[in-house]
Amino acid sequence: MSKQTDIVIIDYGMGNLRSVQKKFEQLNANVRIASISSAISGAGKLVLPGVGHFANGVKKLKESGIWETLNQEVLVNQTPILGICLGMQLMASFSQEGNAEGLNWFDADVVRFNVQNKLTHKVPHMGWNTTEIAKPSGLFANMPTQAMFYFVHSYHMVCKQAEDVVAMSTYDYPFASVIQKGNIYGTQFHPEKSHDWGAQMIANFIDL
Repeated sequence: MSKQTDIVIIDYGMGNLRSVQKKFEQLNANVRIASISSAISGAGKLVLPGVGHFANGVKKLKESGIWETLNQEVLVNQTPILGICLGMQLMASFSQEGNAEGLNWFDADVVRFNVQNKLTHKVPHMGWNTTEIAKPSGLFANMPTQAMFYFVHSYHMVCKQAEDVVAMSTYDYPFASVIQKGNIYGTQFHPEKSHDWGAQMIANFIDL
């Protein structure tokens, strides 16, 4: 596992980042938290976590100036990035949550769960669930076809390009739980809260 790559966890005021940082540190990663563009530019890898409202996340990223920095680092400099939960959703084109436009890195919409049986499938989707790998990805190195991860979300991403979906999960119906396009990765679940398989996935991202 590489210890040299400078990994930056982006702090834009949407969630507790300490648990994410702690998991990377446990894996001997050179990781730090940054909340200003100058501290993010030039990183070896980026992590975009987040919990909360999509439109608020967009607002905070833009007000901080991080929005433009992300586009430069990820799209121009091709820096690998991992979006977690809201961080993954912000990579989409649009979200129903606040009717807001996202980073538009994926041709995708973020929609609220439309479950048929609200007694058996309460929203938010909260707890452990499996993933079903749809295509190969370095994120799933040394992992089984089906692994369990911890989810907490009311909205999910609908990708219009099937090749962007790495893994699916099912909550009343299938939804994209892991996505990838080139150097851009996203997980709907929280790998930092997902015990052994989550730690393995973070280790895989470190090693990319």
